[in-house]
Amino acid sequence: MNDLFDRLQTLKDRYEELGGLLSDPDVISDTKRFTSLSKEMADLRETVEKYDQYKKVTNLIKEDEELLREKLDDEMAAMAKEELADAKHEREKLEEEIKVLLLPKDPNDDKNIIMEIRGAAGGDEASLFASDLFDMYAKYAEKQKWSIEVLDKNVTEVGGFKEIALLINGDSVYSKLKYESGAHRVQRVPVTESAGRVHTSTATVVVMPEEEDVEIEIDPKDIRVDVYRSSGAGGQHINKTSSAVRMTHLPTGIVVAMQDQRSQQQNREKAMKILKARVYDYYSSKEQSEYDKNRKSAIGTGDRSERIRTYNYPQNRVTDHRIGLTLNKLDRIMNGDLEQVIDALILYDQTRALENLQNE
Repeated sequence: MNDLFDRLQTLKDRYEELGGLLSDPDVISDTKRFTSLSKEMADLRETVEKYDQYKKVTNLIKEDEELLREKLDDEMAAMAKEELADAKHEREKLEEEIKVLLLPKDPNDDKNIIMEIRGAAGGDEASLFASDLFDMYAKYAEKQKWSIEVLDKNVTEVGGFKEIALLINGDSVYSKLKYESGAHRVQRVPVTESAGRVHTSTATVVVMPEEEDVEIEIDPKDIRVDVYRSSGAGGQHINKTSSAVRMTHLPTGIVVAMQDQRSQQQNREKAMKILKARVYDYYSSKEQSEYDKNRKSAIGTGDRSERIRTYNYPQNRVTDHRIGLTLNKLDRIMNGDLEQVIDALILYDQTRALENLQNE
């Protein structure tokens, strides 16, 4: 624990330094710097509090051990032994909690996300399942007090989604939903099935951190922009003007088409937001794949075609195949009660990260 102790003391020193800086009039008047330092201090707070608890418990252990070396009556000795055992248990618990807090943090964890859900194999049933997944995430977002903005959608004749893109804003959205990328499989009797047979369909989910201008720069020369007239709903105005926008990122071949908004400028802004997220995701996924060749990833973003979860309606069962978790709560999960699944994925990821850290 010596190296860990040194690192914790360094963080505590920085925490105290930040407290002084945040009361400096020059810092207070600089909104950008004040906000940045406030966030850094907030990120350190829990670790420093755990470290303070750890030091108190360690001192208590030393005091009890010294006390037990003295001549005590039976009652006092029994009390000291009990207190010592409790303190050692508390110290072990704090050590594990501190190790998790010191794990390298995903720089995207605090970000908002762009999520894309697409109906995949299964025709109309796949599009309906994509719609069900959208409802599930929307209900979960509501429970987390996050907000959702639909950026683009392609509705099928049966009322499902061929694809839908949404922006989810809130506290640490990416940290909780980053494990949702992959293929989601559903087993149920489709509404269009007259014989009552169970069908298997899939929908894919991609979760990307929202990228701001300062975080990813795309050279305008690398983007081809085409404008054209919108089709579908929107009335005469939208069809008479070239308001739809198609952006192509030439180095990667990524294409984003947007026509939901009434003006070309609105479509440009939303198309660029999705394009930045997809380009960032493209390059970061390539880096992750290279990293995974050298050391097996915990969960990561994974292969986007990999089946990560099965939703079995006849048995009211959900299975996450990556961690072997099965819950007979499909009805509650589809109603947005995703906490148990997400908490299990986070715990699994942290456990694997700790193992990797200890093996290095």
